[in-house]
Parts: sequence; C-alpha cells; structure tokens
Amino acid sequence: MNKKAVVLLSGGLDSTLAAKLMLEQGIELEAINFLTTFCTCTKKGCQHEASKVAKELGIKITVENITNEYLEIVKNPKHGYGSGVNPCIDCRIFIFKRAKEFMQRIDASFIITGEVLGERPMSQRRAPLMVIEKESGLQGLILRPLSAKLFEPSIPEKTGVVDREALLAISGRSRKPQIELAKELDLNEYPCPAGGCLLTDPGFSKRAKDLLAHKNFTLDNVFLLKAGRHFRLSKSCKLIVGRNEKENEKISTLADEKDSLMDAKDVPGPIGLLRGEATEDDLSIALRIVARYADKTEGDTVLMEHWASGKDDRSFTEVKPLDKDKLEALRI
Repeated sequence: MNKKAVVLLSGGLDSTLAAKLMLEQGIELEAINFLTTFCTCTKKGCQHEASKVAKELGIKITVENITNEYLEIVKNPKHGYGSGVNPCIDCRIFIFKRAKEFMQRIDASFIITGEVLGERPMSQRRAPLMVIEKESGLQGLILRPLSAKLFEPSIPEKTGVVDREALLAISGRSRKPQIELAKELDLNEYPCPAGGCLLTDPGFSKRAKDLLAHKNFTLDNVFLLKAGRHFRLSKSCKLIVGRNEKENEKISTLADEKDSLMDAKDVPGPIGLLRGEATEDDLSIALRIVARYADKTEGDTVLMEHWASGKDDRSFTEVKPLDKDKLEALRI
C-alpha cells in the first residue's frame, strides 16, 4: 500500500480538516469533487469552494458533474429517503463507487473523507456507514481522520501508512471541536460548514415529490424547481410563476418550445410558464393565477397575453384573478 490517497473534498470545514491532517502526516493527496445541481453550499457552488481549498492546500483536484446519473438515484433509492427526498445512503454509495474508480485510475491506495460519526442523522450513523463502505466495495479503505478512533482501524492504519495515534475521535452534531481544530491548524476560512443539499429543503422537496409522483423528474424540470411559485393544475400540466424580475428571466430562459408563457398586458406582473399537456380549462386557470399576482386594483379584471415559447404570435384574454383559497389549493 502506497502513501497516496484520494480525498473527497467539498470545500467545507470537515473535508478541509481531514485533508489537512493527512497532509501533515506526509500523505500524498489528490482531491475529487462531485458536483450536482442540488448543491447549496454557497452562491458560487461547491465546485468553487473545493477548488479554492485545493489550491490553498497545494493539491490537485478533479471536478465531476454527476447530476444526470444522480437523478436516477433520487428516483429509485434502494435505502430510501431522509427528511425530504434526499437519498443520502444511496448517494454516498454512488459517490464512493465513483471515488473508487478514480482511486484506481490514479494509482492511489485509499480514500479520505471528512465524515464525522453521528453528525448527520441518516448517512453518518455507524450502521449506515458500514453499509456504505461494504456496498461501495471499499471495506477497510475509507479513512475518516476526524472520527477514526471511534472505528476499527482501517487498512492504512493497520499497515502503518497512517499514524492512528495522530487521528481524532470527534462525534456528534456540534461543530465546536472542528472549529477549535481549524484554529489550531490555522484554517481561518471555511464556508459551507455543514454542507448543503436542496433535496433536504422542505419546500424544494415538496415540489420534487410532485415531479416524482407524476413521472416528470427530468433535468429540465428539476432546473425549474429552483425558481418561482409552483402550481399543479392537472395530472398532465403545472404552472410556474416568477416572484421577481430575476426569476421571470430565469423562467423565460428555461422555457422550451412546448411551453406556454403568459403575463399581464398593461400592468406590471410576473411571467408564468405552463408546462405539460394543458386543456383550455388549464390555460384559463393558469391565466387567472398569474393575474392574481399582477399589480392591479382588487377585484379588477386583467388583460393577459399568452404565447407559445419561441413564437411571436400573441393571444389576449381578459380574466378575473383566481380567488386566494382556490389558488392555495393548487399550490405545490
């Protein structure tokens, strides 16, 4: 076994500390960062933070976007979901399998991770960690420097490649031990201390569950989940309504040729996007929902314009805004 390892580097506090501890033991590290559209670590994304940390630590990093493959895991997780639609155990198995392939490709001997025992309720308890290790084909080859002394020694520890006595026994959800360690190691900047995944967000999860239930969990539809208010009009169609100018622009950009767009003709208001096989009744309800958010006097009718995405031809319909109770009944 050589002294070269792959570190799963998110750019957050735990993985940064794990990498730093290994570098201090003379382990040669190469980092890998797995990117999905569900990451919420920072406005610039996990890729940015991981690359920044890798540069500061002086290690090479490879970034892989795994969104397309990951969608299939979200659809059918063998080990189920967490509090939202987060398939944490299946996610980790998938990531470790990819990391194993990378490890073999660069001729490394083991994998370093910032996992802390008990820090996350679904994927970092002892039993799931062992399941993940077994099903990824990495038994004995995953080293968790922050919690290593709470586990049986890994192969790198048993063979003396890594000094077990210099490893730690951190557990639980408090970040105080890691923050203190960061000070000791002179690490002063560590964004995304607890990681972030949209699949754990209650609002996003509710919208994602709607897509899963209607067999529409595709990448294009997932992108739209990040913007606007969402309404389920029928089994075959839904409406997305922007909340501000930025979201209006995003919704318009994400519209495909089969979508319908709509907004108020003579007063400021949001953009609405109608996606799916819509009937005339669905279109009427959609127009009334979008009209509800237009700047108008209470009770007034609103002249709405609507058009097929990518087309110049416009249609105009005067509608009465939908009652609030009826609107809320359709909101996802």
